[in-house]
Amino acid sequence: MASGPQELEVFVRDALLRGHGKSDITQALLSAGWREEQIRGALAAYSDTPFEVPVPRPRASVSAREAFLYLVMFATLYFFAYHLGSLLFDLINHVWPDPAQSIHGRLGSSMRWATAAIVISFPVFAYVSHYVSRDVALYPIKRLSPVRRWLTYLTLFIAAAILIGDMTTLLYNLLGGELTTRFVLKVLVVAAIAGGVFGYYLWDLRREEVEA
Repeated sequence: MASGPQELEVFVRDALLRGHGKSDITQALLSAGWREEQIRGALAAYSDTPFEVPVPRPRASVSAREAFLYLVMFATLYFFAYHLGSLLFDLINHVWPDPAQSIHGRLGSSMRWATAAIVISFPVFAYVSHYVSRDVALYPIKRLSPVRRWLTYLTLFIAAAILIGDMTTLLYNLLGGELTTRFVLKVLVVAAIAGGVFGYYLWDLRREEVEA
């Protein structure tokens, strides 16, 4: 299609200026081959407030402060999730040790490091997440922040990739008859953490799209 989003926005604004209703504009654009989501996005830029000219809605923007907050929030989430899994792995290794390996010294050091990482990262994540949620509640347009949406989709991608790899590893060992209690528990830990992150952010993304 030769026309781009800019031409669509100009057309919608001109049509609204001439007094055409949004339903008429939608039908005209659909018949011209535009996708429904493109049309909906262009029309959503204008309020239904009665006025002589189309009244624009506020749009989400990107600021250095906003980018910093979201980067800190998601970075601490990844850091916390990784070390939570590491700590649970160490506990499994402690309860169900592998006789072929001697890891008692390394195990204690790994558990201390994972515990320290969790104690530091989780409060930071919780505080920043609460701060961001409060900010979004005050200014709902920030739900459509490009930084927020990109990092949310990136998190969904990482969690989905981990889940796929986790299930593939489980099936591989199942087909080879090499399932052990230690292995199954570790698979469940990975599935629980990655699945929890994936499920929460998918739900949050859908909720925000509906509310926006």
